[in-house]
Amino acid sequence: MESLVAHWASVSTTVRSRLIVPTVNDTVVRVSYLELLQAPAPLPAHVGPERISTAKMPVEEYLDLYRRVGQPLRWDQRLKMPRQELQRLLQSPRSQIYVLQDSSDGTLGLCEFERGDLQEVELKNFGLVPAAYGRGLGPWLLLTALHQEWQLRPKRIWLHTDNWDHPAALPLYEKAGFLIYLVRDEPPGNL
Repeated sequence: MESLVAHWASVSTTVRSRLIVPTVNDTVVRVSYLELLQAPAPLPAHVGPERISTAKMPVEEYLDLYRRVGQPLRWDQRLKMPRQELQRLLQSPRSQIYVLQDSSDGTLGLCEFERGDLQEVELKNFGLVPAAYGRGLGPWLLLTALHQEWQLRPKRIWLHTDNWDHPAALPLYEKAGFLIYLVRDEPPGNL
């Protein structure tokens, strides 16, 4: 398995994108699992009034941002969670949310991690509201958050993404330093 992972990592992104053909089916999605095993790529320069901070958000505020980011991408996992369970998760030390804000304190995106233990951290949700696309804010938010999480010295940070996600997601994750370790078709239920 290790040699397969090493071989896959050596295959260029262009070649891999031809091997991983997006499905066009609402009953099955192509899911790519990625992991970061070393420090993330360097932070991109950012010039602008936007800022990134960590937040313990109230449930309704969190769900508003989650909907605005995730609706175009069919996110629904957090919407299906019982409110009390979601509240406990959001307030727990396991949850760390980095929020991108504009100069008027409007929320433009989030990068959410769940810390299972100090060995593994899962990048659970990451994205921007559509109005913030194309301004270089996504890479800045992702890499800022990854650098902060990497200071915890986890063995790995992992995530999964699928063909319903934004088309720039997979290339951005790879540019940040993530490597694909598994690709498979799955029902979209718990993504």
